[in-house]
Amino acid sequence: MQSDEWLHTTQMLQRILQDFEQPPLVRLRTLVQAFIRSECDEAQMRGALNDAAPLYRNAPEAHAVRAAGRQIFATFMKELLPDVGEQIRTSACDLILTTLSSVGKDFSGSPRTEEDISVCADGLADMFSAYVLALNERRAPLTRALAASSSGE
Repeated sequence: MQSDEWLHTTQMLQRILQDFEQPPLVRLRTLVQAFIRSECDEAQMRGALNDAAPLYRNAPEAHAVRAAGRQIFATFMKELLPDVGEQIRTSACDLILTTLSSVGKDFSGSPRTEEDISVCADGLADMFSAYVLALNERRAPLTRALAASSSGE
């Protein structure tokens, strides 16, 4: 049951992040909203499975599904942060995924209304968007300076 939940979440992640008709920041917002909503929807089942947690968390299929989800998100981060170095991009990926997971788990620990879910998800998406834009903006002046120096300006 838990591996089905992880597989479903990974498929949702892939479907949203690989919708190239939408700009990357829109896909990020859509993902955050869908993830927080699914965490709230699945909270009761997660609570019931807590006793078996070590068994299913350490299963090979659980590792495979989590690795696939992480790879999908890491690929998406290249779209969000195209001019940022690999180390910064990897750190940003880790920070966003850890924050999303932690907030989702904590937030879903109490019953929530649709409005509560929307407010939380929108706020989290706003924070992630601001973070990504700030990382890109910090990189932009350096990229422009390097381009100018290589063109002989």
